[in-house]
Amino acid sequence: MFNQTTSAQSREAESIEGGVYQNKRHDSSHKHVSGNAVYIDDIPEPPGCLQIFIGMSTRPHARVSKLDVSKARSAEGVACILTAKDFDAIDFSDPLLGIDPIFADNLVEYVGQPIFAVAANTLFQARMAAKLVEVGYEELVPILSLDEAMEKGAYVLPPKIMERGDPAKALMRAKYRINGRLRIGGQEHFYLEGQVSLAVPSEDEEILVYCSTQDPTTVQRNVANVLGMADHVVTVEVRRLGGGFGGKEVQPTPLACIAAVIAAKTNYAAKLRLDRNDDMEMTGKRHDFIIDYDVGFNAEGRIEGIEFIHACRAGFSANVSGSVADRAMLHADNAYYLENVAIKSFCCKTNTVSNTAFRGFGSPQGTLGIEHVIDVVATHLAKDPLKVRLINFYGTRDRNITPYFMTVEDNVLHELVMELAESSAYEARRSEIREFNNTSPYVKRGTALTPVKFGVSFHVDFLNQAGALIHVYTDGSVQVNHGGTEMGQGLHTKIAQVVAEELQVDIDHVRVTSTNTGKVPNSSPTAASTGSDLNGMAAQSAARTIKNRLIEFAAHKFHVDVNEVELLPGRIRIGNEEVTFKEVVKQAYLARVSLSSTGFYATPKIYFDTKKMRGRPFYYFAYGAAVTEVEVDILTGEYHVMQTDILHDVGKSLNPVLDQGQVEGGYIQGVGWLTTEELIWHESGKLWTRAASTYKIPTCGDCAPVFNVKLWKSGKNKEEAIYRSKAVGEPPLTLGISALMALSDAVASVGDYKTHPSLNAPATPERVLVAIDRILKEENSCDNSIR
Repeated sequence: MFNQTTSAQSREAESIEGGVYQNKRHDSSHKHVSGNAVYIDDIPEPPGCLQIFIGMSTRPHARVSKLDVSKARSAEGVACILTAKDFDAIDFSDPLLGIDPIFADNLVEYVGQPIFAVAANTLFQARMAAKLVEVGYEELVPILSLDEAMEKGAYVLPPKIMERGDPAKALMRAKYRINGRLRIGGQEHFYLEGQVSLAVPSEDEEILVYCSTQDPTTVQRNVANVLGMADHVVTVEVRRLGGGFGGKEVQPTPLACIAAVIAAKTNYAAKLRLDRNDDMEMTGKRHDFIIDYDVGFNAEGRIEGIEFIHACRAGFSANVSGSVADRAMLHADNAYYLENVAIKSFCCKTNTVSNTAFRGFGSPQGTLGIEHVIDVVATHLAKDPLKVRLINFYGTRDRNITPYFMTVEDNVLHELVMELAESSAYEARRSEIREFNNTSPYVKRGTALTPVKFGVSFHVDFLNQAGALIHVYTDGSVQVNHGGTEMGQGLHTKIAQVVAEELQVDIDHVRVTSTNTGKVPNSSPTAASTGSDLNGMAAQSAARTIKNRLIEFAAHKFHVDVNEVELLPGRIRIGNEEVTFKEVVKQAYLARVSLSSTGFYATPKIYFDTKKMRGRPFYYFAYGAAVTEVEVDILTGEYHVMQTDILHDVGKSLNPVLDQGQVEGGYIQGVGWLTTEELIWHESGKLWTRAASTYKIPTCGDCAPVFNVKLWKSGKNKEEAIYRSKAVGEPPLTLGISALMALSDAVASVGDYKTHPSLNAPATPERVLVAIDRILKEENSCDNSIR
């Protein structure tokens, strides 16, 4: 029999604790701050676990004339050594990637490329044995720079073009025309937890791989491939990542393969953990770009025609560079209607590590190109850059088609930007800054307001899918598994909120377990800001299946129509009766009703022809804007951010406090990319900036003392995304562009705002000082030719 609640009890709680739209702390935050969160390196190692060290190339481009591992094989503690010969029959490939070798064989193509692996009882023994391996090289001429690659026509993929209208004719007839060049540096992921995998063999040749990866399915598929097994033999599990930012989407896979092969060969667990220096030298970065532009515009600043050339450093192989370059092209418009536009894209081959996915995946580079152009136009016309931005915004029906022929249906930029301009007192502060600069000879200030329009979805169709698995136990507790990975962004918390909301149970009754390929197969990577969108909808689907079963069961049990059954907080209303959720679940179990369900979701509406570069690659757009104010010492080039104001559209936020944290963190990472984080390669091809001592990520001291971040209250996703929310992982990073534009504004004041300094990124103090010197010498920093 059901235990029915009284009417007084039913009125005690009219909302659940921890459902959607509520502030709820990250489910592991208490573990993060106390040091109790378990990462891959914290998992207790099985007895006899082997430690792996990777031997890397010391040449950027050479034939391997000798590889003798005989001395190392007999070294103390050594259990196994792997070289390319152990993988000679393996086609290590992915549906999106080119064929990247796990180990270099006859040819090395960058300093840091893996050549062999040594597995020993201790990491020290593996390192010592690696020193005994003899490697001989026949030097070849390397290509180390983008300029050289473009000059020699060295590409990893054929060039692409995206075009609309007649930009050449529009440029010819425009009243004003400017061309120039912008250089954009790369960026190291600098995740807190380095690349690490632990492979544990089991009976019947099965293997369990714990891997710090954003893409467990790709790890599973390729581990099975190198072992010559079916996918179902391999299980990949990950509870959490100590940061990813895209650096753990593709790059963990070959390392997991190495650990798995050693585990299979020795029948002992094997662990591969890179130290910081090796990690930075061996793994790819954000793609650095050279962007050439030719823009024609009228006296108001409206762009009438524009041509871009994007040259990105792919590194020695294609990896994901094709998709990154495409996405840069798809964001070359950012917030602006470009009626006549051509964008040419080149993925350049250099003898450096293959660059890879990074938060934003090419869109920040594409966005920065057009934002730079807007500022150049504004300087030439002596106008406030914000006014030039507003006049070029996407708008009415005749100005809402992107260069790839997608209609912008949900544009809220004008409303959002004007709200931020008012709340931040942009106009008044801009005037105050100019007055300050007139009376301050050595310290100059600058400000900028920049918008972002960020397309959300994988633009490769088949990746826009997700699955989930939900169990409801007889005590009313709920267990959830989904295909997304938790890397600090709060994905598990949001998924728990979705399930709690659907089943109307408090969130403390919902537990999200480790991501596991044995529970949810064929998952897409947690990337492209789609984690909550895809996995939230899949979890909602599974929860609704169970909810509908409970409703049908209760209706049958109480002899009422299903329309008379309703889930309420912690209970179910059945006709005029109310029964606890736990009791209904228990009775459903006794009646042999399934309390488990899978869920699946595929993003609708999207389609894209990657050859023609046309279609609808995005389900919707996320919007935002930032105002940044900086202060620059023109004698040293040193600077600091004084104030930041951000207004960001996350739709109807699933969890406002988590989303605000993502906006804050994304902006800071974007500022770091464009200011302090500089990658420097020696002429030998070796990365010099490969440790915290030489590579400078932003710290607390780099944050603005006044940092105002607000989520846009009017936000609501017009598409059927999960509870009308919007993605928030990647879009805010692009807001960091406002810091670079503010620095340009401050430097321009040295020349009374008559010359645009064309600061390249990262705008380190050295580059700022050079730009100041050029303006003082009345030289154009970007070799612009102006008509």
